[in-house]
Amino acid sequence: MSTAVRRRLLGSDELRRIAEQGAALVAAGELDETDPAALLAWTVEQFDDGFLVASNMQDAVLVDLAARAKPGVDVLFLETGYHFAETLGTRDAVVSTYDVNLVEAKAEASVAEQDAAEGKDLFARDPGRCCHLRKVVPLKRTLSGYDAWVTGIRRVESPTRAQAPAISFDEGFGLVKINPIVAWDDDRFQQYIDDRGVLVNPLVSDGYPSIGCAPCTAKPLPGSDPRSGRWAGSTKTECGLHSS
Repeated sequence: MSTAVRRRLLGSDELRRIAEQGAALVAAGELDETDPAALLAWTVEQFDDGFLVASNMQDAVLVDLAARAKPGVDVLFLETGYHFAETLGTRDAVVSTYDVNLVEAKAEASVAEQDAAEGKDLFARDPGRCCHLRKVVPLKRTLSGYDAWVTGIRRVESPTRAQAPAISFDEGFGLVKINPIVAWDDDRFQQYIDDRGVLVNPLVSDGYPSIGCAPCTAKPLPGSDPRSGRWAGSTKTECGLHSS
């Protein structure tokens, strides 16, 4: 596991240019957005080891794809202090199974310190602020050392992600963002898991199709949006990591 601070190599103007060129290749059909291997090969060609792969440890589909494209690739896990035990177990299994370097990002304050400063159970009173402190801030700090990040968001996951591009410049974090499996539907996603024997968080088979922090994750109702179990009972639908 690594917690070392990296140093970004490219400036914002250059990163914008690369993102625009990549998006143009996708739009022209010269880079197939339905082919994660092609998108990851482009990422490696552009950034070498200057990118990292984000994983919430719901499954290792993206990790498996990225490790094949770039053995030893940096994989980011946001350790919020509120994860299910199963999620932490999946994290440990992923590190043992795949050729990756785990980069663990944590909030500056422990859960106990946050309770003392903000009041107990901030996640219940103000989930937006809790996500900001425990996810957005440590992610921004970590991403500041990279030129690009790779995420596993897919358009079919929710209405808020229906227009997500394969390649873009992430305005919120100031680097290139690549979504290699953005065009995959659920059948294609499951087929990859079955074909490759990919590790999956046991909570998925227990009825949790979208897994976040334990206090803010519930089983969605049958037939509902898979992400409806996240922050159930509130209007919140995203943690702030994928708002741009």
